[in-house]
Amino acid sequence: MICDYEGSDYKARFWQNADRAYEDAVERVAIAKFLPPTGKRIIEIGAGFGRLGEMYRGYDEIILLDYSRSLLDQAREMWGHDPRFKFVAASVYELPFVPGVINTALMIRVMHHMADVPAALHQIRQMMAANGTFILEFANKRNLKAMARYALGKQAWSPYTPEPVEFVKLNYDFHPQWMGEQLKQAGFVTQQCIPVSYLRAGVLKRTLPLNMMVGVDKTLQGFAPLLAPSVFSRNQIPGGPDASALTGEAIFCSPKSGAPLRRDGDMLICDADGTRWRVDGNFYDFKEAG
Repeated sequence: MICDYEGSDYKARFWQNADRAYEDAVERVAIAKFLPPTGKRIIEIGAGFGRLGEMYRGYDEIILLDYSRSLLDQAREMWGHDPRFKFVAASVYELPFVPGVINTALMIRVMHHMADVPAALHQIRQMMAANGTFILEFANKRNLKAMARYALGKQAWSPYTPEPVEFVKLNYDFHPQWMGEQLKQAGFVTQQCIPVSYLRAGVLKRTLPLNMMVGVDKTLQGFAPLLAPSVFSRNQIPGGPDASALTGEAIFCSPKSGAPLRRDGDMLICDADGTRWRVDGNFYDFKEAG
């Protein structure tokens, strides 16, 4: 199953009208710590409406990928004027990229919707070039709030056991040790993990100045244990193919078979499996075959 934000008011409801300036700011701090400032090709998986687009300005090519076409339309309104951007509608379980074409990848606020983490990580690993960087954020099962609720008997599931917990349909929390094992099995080498959003409680956001909260969180990211609601990890790809020299639409392949695509009008066509995928300028729709 896939969590689909198609047609939702996610941007307005979750960010603009929800007092999440603190979360946005501290996530940017964490990303800036881990993100190579320049590079050839970068992709954000689950980019939504393009909230983080300006952080990728040091890259030659920027791909914003999401399952929701409507959110990508909003991202295109923000960043479509920049010829370095491509907008790709696709599932993380069926990524439409030739192996080894991506140098840097990010997945922020998305993994908690993944029912099949190993399958998602395998797809991401496949498209990464050798020595590439993968920045992953995931919701932390072993956080202070969950630990307190469990100790008080207000929560049935244990924050200490390794298996993921689905607390709402298609919303999962993950133990850092379990996620580390999944990354290792997928072929990633984890270099560093940091806790993020220690001060996420509503009462703190209502009473403390934003700059103070961001400063405290930035400090805690440097040394605190992984007990915050969110964990960021920086991972490297030690080997594998490097096809990052490919340009234009040559980076794409059929998400069904992995076979090459050819351009015919406003379609990318796979002769091997018969699939057809619509193109509209810099918008590539791999969500459903045409």
